[in-house]
Amino acid sequence: MSSGFVSILTVELHFPEASSLKGKRHFVRSAKDNLRNRFGAAVAEVDHHDLWQRATLTVACVARSAHEADELAGGAERWLASGDWVVARCDRLLVAPADE
Repeated sequence: MSSGFVSILTVELHFPEASSLKGKRHFVRSAKDNLRNRFGAAVAEVDHHDLWQRATLTVACVARSAHEADELAGGAERWLASGDWVVARCDRLLVAPADE
């Protein structure tokens, strides 16, 4: 029996409009909330916590099939590319947890 698939995005975002950590938090919170609501993703800010204009997010999308997980991650990547920030880097990984 398959245990599902996880597509993992690691995205580095640049916020040219942010002039403080408070301003950056507005953009990061918006991105995280939208990714959760639109794609059912788990999202964490994993790097650049002390920089005003940069953040790295890790986004995990879980699905029963590899195709579905990849489609969710692709949608999340496209949505991020259309945001009020600049996507500086985006890496995607598809993981199939081993059956026990």
